[in-house]
Amino acid sequence: MPPPRTPTLDCGGTASFRLRRPQRVRIALFITCIGDAVRPEVGRATVAVLERLGHEVSFPAEQTCCGQMHINSGHRTEGERLAERVAEIFADAELIVSPSSSCVGTLRERCPQLRGRLYELSELLVERLGVSELGAVFPHRVAYHPTCHSLRVTQVGDAPLRLLRAVGGLELVELARAGECCGFGGTFALKNAETSTAMVADKCAAIVASGASVVTALDSSCLLQIGGRLARERAGVRTLHLAEILAHA
Repeated sequence: MPPPRTPTLDCGGTASFRLRRPQRVRIALFITCIGDAVRPEVGRATVAVLERLGHEVSFPAEQTCCGQMHINSGHRTEGERLAERVAEIFADAELIVSPSSSCVGTLRERCPQLRGRLYELSELLVERLGVSELGAVFPHRVAYHPTCHSLRVTQVGDAPLRLLRAVGGLELVELARAGECCGFGGTFALKNAETSTAMVADKCAAIVASGASVVTALDSSCLLQIGGRLARERAGVRTLHLAEILAHA
């Protein structure tokens, strides 16, 4: 349910409405490797959304990789050490948010001490903070790609869809076979390039067929995979992280 609206009066005596903000909380941002190196705008958008709601966002500068790539490549010991290091860095955080369902899923699996405090952005907003309407406006046709980790590991449910449906002017279009993988899978795309290419081709064909002008997801890594293919095909479809859409006001 969206937060209750509080009626106000403007100078002309006309009733208007503003969103009543939930109780202010302190939230630490885990930016992820791709967010830091390739898509910093996603981190900025995440902060903008949370600060718009009145929350205090901090950024522990010593944070590093969650270890997912190492674990997926068979280097389990090294990956688990990295995950534990992240847990230590965020040990004192009241709440932790990350704009990546895959990294959140990895840390929850490896670090039980983070469960109950670590959230992917959409589930933090909807499930923890009780907010689905943020006053965002984005008048475009948008397709939502549910990434593998968001479906099977983090299990965010319908939180992203509830947020998108509340965005002003946004037309959410259905994506055929939405639950199929885009073919990224971290090092899978490198080690199994031909299979990965076939998978992303199918995904992009479904996106183009949907008539969407923008495709969104919870993971920048998947959007890089999809965006690269769409660009090579000159499909005219942009990729934006959910946080970037929600930051439009």
